[in-house]
Amino acid sequence: MTGALLTCWGLVPPALLGRLAKVRLLCLDVDGTLTDGGILLDSAEGEQKRFYAQDGYGISALRRAGLEAAIITGRNSRLVARRAAELGIPYLFQGVADKARAVADLGERSGIDPALMAAVGDDLNDLPLFGSCGLTACPSDAHPYMQSIADLTLHRPGGHGAVREICDLILIAQGRLGPHGGPVDPALSLGGPQ
Repeated sequence: MTGALLTCWGLVPPALLGRLAKVRLLCLDVDGTLTDGGILLDSAEGEQKRFYAQDGYGISALRRAGLEAAIITGRNSRLVARRAAELGIPYLFQGVADKARAVADLGERSGIDPALMAAVGDDLNDLPLFGSCGLTACPSDAHPYMQSIADLTLHRPGGHGAVREICDLILIAQGRLGPHGGPVDPALSLGGPQ
């Protein structure tokens, strides 16, 4: 493939690199994307979620590079609000029945055209999110239909590095990380909370 770039996440075709280079905001589903999709309920009606530190590092690196992130989820959870606050994610939409409307609201609030947004989701409830954003990706363990329509099926599963992978690919396409996944300038740190 002429012009394709070999990255730490595999070969990326030139057309996809060009689209990744235009991304200004990353929209993320939660269950099955930022988490492995498991929901742990206890006898006291509490809930637990497991987040992956490398995904958090990727989101922090995006934000330090001047890009934005948003969470758009159908469920309501204090744990998600806490995680968003820890990572400095400024846009949080919970209990969303219409993810397309949430993207339109996000565009108005952020001033970023949805065509410059990337979406990561794993299941059919994310179809409106996919239909609203300029670039779509899904974890490797996403529903087969989502894999068939996504612009990019990531190598990693939800809750185990899929979000880090898309963050790295955006930063590689934008020249903030080298193809190897490390900083272009070893003195440059894109780190932050995990």
